[in-house]
Amino acid sequence: MPPRRVITGRSQEPRRRFAEELRLLRTARGESLRDLAKVVGWDPSLFGKLESGATLGSPEVAEALDQHYGTPGLLLALWELAVADPTQFKEQYRRYMVLEGEALSLWHYGGGTIHGLLQTPEYARELLAAGGIKGEELDRQVEARIGRRKVLEGDDAPPFRIVLSEAVLRASLRDPGEWREQLAYLVKASERPNITVCVLPFGTGLHGLMDTAVTFLRLLDGRTVAYAENDVRGELVEETSRVEGLQRKYDAIRDLALNPAESRTFILRVLEDVPCERST
Repeated sequence: MPPRRVITGRSQEPRRRFAEELRLLRTARGESLRDLAKVVGWDPSLFGKLESGATLGSPEVAEALDQHYGTPGLLLALWELAVADPTQFKEQYRRYMVLEGEALSLWHYGGGTIHGLLQTPEYARELLAAGGIKGEELDRQVEARIGRRKVLEGDDAPPFRIVLSEAVLRASLRDPGEWREQLAYLVKASERPNITVCVLPFGTGLHGLMDTAVTFLRLLDGRTVAYAENDVRGELVEETSRVEGLQRKYDAIRDLALNPAESRTFILRVLEDVPCERST
C-alpha cells in the first residue's frame, strides 16, 4: 500500500506539528509574541521557544492556549502526542519507550536511581545534568521523562511493581527541599492501586542484580521483554531464556524486600531524617 498522501502540508512529526499549530494560530490572529504573553500570562520568550520546537512547555500552558484560541482540547492533545513521541529519545531507548506505553504490566528493580516513571522534575533534571546533558536538550529530556508518567495514570493504567535498593533512598538530591518532594511523591505514588513500591534494605546482602537495573514489560502478545542497564549501556532483552534468567534474579530480590506497608514506613522514616534546609 502506498504511503498516505499528506493533504494539509503540515508536519506529521508530533513535536514539529505542535510548534506549527501554535505559530499558525497566533499569526492568524495577527498577534505578536508579546501580545500573546500579555493575554495568557507567560513570558514572550516561552512562546517563542514553543513555536520553534525548542521546548514543549507544560500541559497548563497548552490548556491556556486552547482556551485563548478557542480550540478546546486540540493543543493539549498535540502536546501529549509530542511528549510521548518516542523519536525524541536516543536510539537505544526508542523501542523500549514504545513497548513501555503498550505494556499490560511493568515491574522493576532499581539499585541506583528512582525509575523514570516515578521521578519528580527536579530529580530528573539533577540526574540528567549529572550525566552531562545541558541547556535546551536538558529541558527537552526532563519534559519527555515527566511526560512518560502518564503511562501510570488513568483507570486503565497498567500495574507497576518496583523494588528499590535502600541505596536509592540514600542518594539524595543536593537541595533537601527537592529531595523531600521526591520522597513524598514516591510515597504518594505507592498509594495508587496500580503501583506497588518495595524497599530492599542494605542488610539483605549481595544479590544477582548488584550492578544492573532492570524493567520487565508484559506485552499484548503474551511475551515478556526486559530492559537492563548499567552505568555503561542499556539493552532491550527479548530472547526468552535471557529474560527468564533476569526474572529469576528479580524474583529472589523481591522475596527479600520489605512488603509494601513496611516499605512505606521505611521511606517515611528516611523522609523524616531529611533536613529542612541545605547545610552550609
